[in-house]
Amino acid sequence: MVTAAAYAATSADGPLEKTTIDRRELGPLDILIDIKFAGICHSDIHSARNEWGGARYPLVPGHEIAGIVAAVGSEVSKHKIGDRVGVGCFVDSCGECDMCLAGEEQYCRTGVTATYNAKGRDGERTQGGYATNIVVTEHFVLSIPDGIELDVAAPLLCAGITLYSPLRHWNAGPGTKVAIIGFGGLGHVGVKIAKAMGAEVTVLSQSLSKQDDGFRLGADHYYATKDDETFNTLRGQFDLILNTVSVNRDIDAYMSLLALNGTLVELGLPEKPIEVRAFSLAANRRSLAGSMVGGIPQTQEMLDFCAAHGIGAEIEVIPASDINTAYERVIKSDVRYRFVIDTATI
Repeated sequence: MVTAAAYAATSADGPLEKTTIDRRELGPLDILIDIKFAGICHSDIHSARNEWGGARYPLVPGHEIAGIVAAVGSEVSKHKIGDRVGVGCFVDSCGECDMCLAGEEQYCRTGVTATYNAKGRDGERTQGGYATNIVVTEHFVLSIPDGIELDVAAPLLCAGITLYSPLRHWNAGPGTKVAIIGFGGLGHVGVKIAKAMGAEVTVLSQSLSKQDDGFRLGADHYYATKDDETFNTLRGQFDLILNTVSVNRDIDAYMSLLALNGTLVELGLPEKPIEVRAFSLAANRRSLAGSMVGGIPQTQEMLDFCAAHGIGAEIEVIPASDINTAYERVIKSDVRYRFVIDTATI
């Protein structure tokens, strides 16, 4: 049995605390990873505080994991000791359904095994990346190319693939106009990726407070949605709109910005059901869709793409002792644009 130092939530209303957890014995197809950096995703906060329900404590969050291979099982062929690797939002799936066979493991028919707070095939609860190491089946371990530093690569394992997948699926590229709602931990990565794909990129943010950063990271246009005139100016312009915000918004207003055959994709997970008028869909033959990260092949494609284009997350590296403070700052949107834990400090 492998042990790891970690930070865990022990209740919905208490701080994360330092602890020690057990990792499973290394199986033939398993890889032991020394975690170097772990990104803080807002999903971690929702889960640790049981805001989505189903939390089992103690709970070690973290599904943006970057590290180095420390040991491999006897049948591992994909990675070797010393390799730079990453782990994202899930660590297992059935491997047999049509979704898994198509490389869309995130939509596994029998349910994907999340990196933390899920029940693994061994019956034990999975624990995430706010820790010094993790054991993962080799199929779910990604290669991090040399062109990306491990700290800026960590958030790509969630934020990066969450934006890359719909941009690729809806064919963002030269000649397309893409708008991204929200310029935070997800949105800023989306701007970089969409621009690298060749799209014309517009940021739709509540205010212009981050406008300079938006232009610096590749946005062609930046508009404040608090200004009602924005919706008149941009009516019918966009082929694709990605909503990264996890609060309920006036979706009809944003649908009006879509061009003929345009699509608005929900990436955030608002608390209440999304409401949209039928006319908003019928006009311009618009579509409202959703997307959930990406499969293992596409996540590897995303990492390779980011390395080739020099894309990493904008980060603030923190010691593990600052995790609880970082949580409060994330809630207040007081981060530009992703916290990353230096796990050597655990």
